[in-house]
Amino acid sequence: MGKYYVTTAIPYASKKPHIGNTHDALLTDAVARYRKLRGDDVYFLTGADEHGIKVQREAEKAGVTPQQYVDGVTAEMRSIWDLCMVGYDDFIRTTEERHKSIVKKMFKKLYDQGDIYKGAYEGWYCVPDEAFYTDSQVVKTETGNVCPDCGRPVERLKEETYFFRLSAYADRLAAHIEAHPEFIQPESRRNEIVNGYIKPGLQDFSVSRTTFTWGIPVEFDPEHVMYVWVDALSNYITALGYDPDGNHGGLFQKYWPCDVHFIGKDVLRFHTLYWPGMLMALGVPLPRSVYAHPWWMMGGGRLSKTSGNVLYASDLVEKYGIDCVRYYCLREMPVSRDGNITPELLVSRCNTDLANDLGNLASRSITMAEKYFQGEVFPAEKPENEVLTLCENSKERYAVAMDTLSLQQALTEAMGPVARANRFIDETAPWILAKEPEKAEALKHVLYTLLETLRCASVTLYPVMPRAMGKLRLQLGLPGVPVWEEAPPQGFSVRRGDNLFPRITEEL
Repeated sequence: MGKYYVTTAIPYASKKPHIGNTHDALLTDAVARYRKLRGDDVYFLTGADEHGIKVQREAEKAGVTPQQYVDGVTAEMRSIWDLCMVGYDDFIRTTEERHKSIVKKMFKKLYDQGDIYKGAYEGWYCVPDEAFYTDSQVVKTETGNVCPDCGRPVERLKEETYFFRLSAYADRLAAHIEAHPEFIQPESRRNEIVNGYIKPGLQDFSVSRTTFTWGIPVEFDPEHVMYVWVDALSNYITALGYDPDGNHGGLFQKYWPCDVHFIGKDVLRFHTLYWPGMLMALGVPLPRSVYAHPWWMMGGGRLSKTSGNVLYASDLVEKYGIDCVRYYCLREMPVSRDGNITPELLVSRCNTDLANDLGNLASRSITMAEKYFQGEVFPAEKPENEVLTLCENSKERYAVAMDTLSLQQALTEAMGPVARANRFIDETAPWILAKEPEKAEALKHVLYTLLETLRCASVTLYPVMPRAMGKLRLQLGLPGVPVWEEAPPQGFSVRRGDNLFPRITEEL
């Protein structure tokens, strides 16, 4: 059993998180559950990024203090995570003292050793993305300059600031990325960083602000507050008890370096250049991998709290159920291009895969087992056939896909035997076998095959749908939580329960 440390990018606590923010948590949760299934000692961190000018402005509009404002947003975030069965081990808030005290020490250490220095910055600032851009980087339109990432208007700002000397670590970063191709995933994102940032040359970046006050103050220069790239990024180690003086907590000693940071593609360069550059300066090992997933698109546009083009996980769960939402998000997000999400697409996928295929297989198989054998299916010998062979092979391919963080492919593998088993019912016609007493053993073999297919699916689909698969396993007479090396049972003692996946028929 190995250790496995996995994190989400901590969402910004400016507004209620939408389904795109929630996807990050669902993806991380599914991988964490899979690693636990494989026997790893897993630590799963998520949290909230609570400082910055957006929060300060939203609090002013709401007529409350910034702390009161983020208390409300973060409470809502945690309730959504809980509703979506995100089984985190820790939730770090950047306003917590355990975080702020360590970040202050980190900033001072970097300053004392010359990695942070004082200067001045002038450029175009995108408030929603909290990022500066040069004249050549912004997109010029008839109505003014806009952000190259999100397309929203940028502001011209000039201010005194502290910089982190990223240029001093350019060669080391380039060498690390080349030597460790798994460091930035998928490959298309690695190419983006190498061609767009490494080859043109890395520039030092701003790590403090004087234009707002809602942030961690620079203790030796209190007119400055620390900027998000020192503040928020450091959560991955402050939550574990990292100490710049070397007096690290037990969690840091046990779990660092991180195995995977799951992030959205919009914060790719900050996690693969800024963050590792600071870690190099601090003498801290780099995370093993940063996985940048695409965005959800709706109606042709990116999901955005600022623009109002949003879907909320809480609304979707209330209407369609947690299993449907978790399955759709992890089944439909491609690796290297943006995914589409609408209620219509979600209903179509869940009706096809879950209601028609998996739910139908469970209902028919368990009903026949009860009808023909009072729920007790113990064949005289273990049957061998194409369906059971497919179950074994698909599980192996599923593991390869999960190990390489290809969840869409993993779910394709997990659902393959389910579709084949439904065809197997039509091919073997158990209702006809049941009419001939001399074919009772053949009938048992057929039903065992169907129930064993369901058992296999309950293992591979458990990380994505723990609620539904737990219920399925209880109907199969198995413990609610599976283990990876679970041996196929000699037989099944089943009992019907509620319909796992009722077909969604309401008007959309």
